[in-house]
Amino acid sequence: MGPHPAVAAIRLAVRRVLHDVLTDHTGSSAGPRRAGGPLPLVLVACSGGADSMALASALAFEAPKLGIRAGGITVDHGLQPGSDLRAAEVVTRMTALGLDPVESVAVRVGRDGGPEAAARDARYGALDEAADRLGAAAVLLGHTRDDQAETVLLGLARGSGIRSLSGMPEVSGGSAGRTNRYRRPFLQVDRQTARKACMVQSLPVWDDPHNIDPAYTRSRLRHEGLPALEKALGKGVVEALARTAQLSRDDADALDAWAAEAETGVRDADGRLECAKLYALPPAVRRRVLRRAVVAAGSPAGSLFARHIEEVDRLITGWRGQGAINLPGRVEAQRQGGRLVIRQG
Repeated sequence: MGPHPAVAAIRLAVRRVLHDVLTDHTGSSAGPRRAGGPLPLVLVACSGGADSMALASALAFEAPKLGIRAGGITVDHGLQPGSDLRAAEVVTRMTALGLDPVESVAVRVGRDGGPEAAARDARYGALDEAADRLGAAAVLLGHTRDDQAETVLLGLARGSGIRSLSGMPEVSGGSAGRTNRYRRPFLQVDRQTARKACMVQSLPVWDDPHNIDPAYTRSRLRHEGLPALEKALGKGVVEALARTAQLSRDDADALDAWAAEAETGVRDADGRLECAKLYALPPAVRRRVLRRAVVAAGSPAGSLFARHIEEVDRLITGWRGQGAINLPGRVEAQRQGGRLVIRQG
């Protein structure tokens, strides 16, 4: 008799991702590692919640069969009393699954961008550091299809454009030079399947009280917004939003590639952006070129919103002699003699 359907689903999702990691690690899918080379290490980022515990259990089961070392990292954000004890308990649970190495990393959460964004930045910083130090080939994250649906709705509420509607990618980069560090095997798996997999395997899980705290936007969306949408529109909203994310990502990737190619053609011999050539581009492509230039000048991508790029775009499409535009990261954009100058002030 095979495993429970929920367990089978999470293991299949992880197995597929591990095959991709091996392909990236070896340069082909022919074998688990380079001849004579060390076994690749894959880490799971585990909070102790149902999603990440299900992911940890599936990684522990699948990795040895593919010649992969499996480890785990839990991040102690220090935002709740007893968070260090919770982190120690998660380490114990991951060790019991057979993961090695297993670590708890404490971080200090700042205030930039609000509590949720600050915690996320601190968490990814800790995961990047641990992955670099341990030489991990990849870090698995337990985001589910439900998380993807919430991310799409949050992007829609911000009015940030098609890239924001594309949600979380299955593969994303980490620290400098790491383009495919983070993998999200569960983006096609719903939250209930992950929880069911933990239950049938008798895996204890920790429910973060922040996930039901109405002070947090995502919590309100999860417990009030999405249920209201399902009540009004019927079941299937989560699946439809996740599908929208994939379709939007395909479109956004194509437009990004177009913008990267177009950028070289709108610069003069000195590398400055020419306003007349920018004006001739389709708006979706032009704004991507402008965003790339602003980020390259030092503006943090996470702090740069559609309204910022719209203001810069008006220097091209609605020029009335206006002054410099102030952007995040102390970056300024202004029009000078038919050229767009973007630099840190």
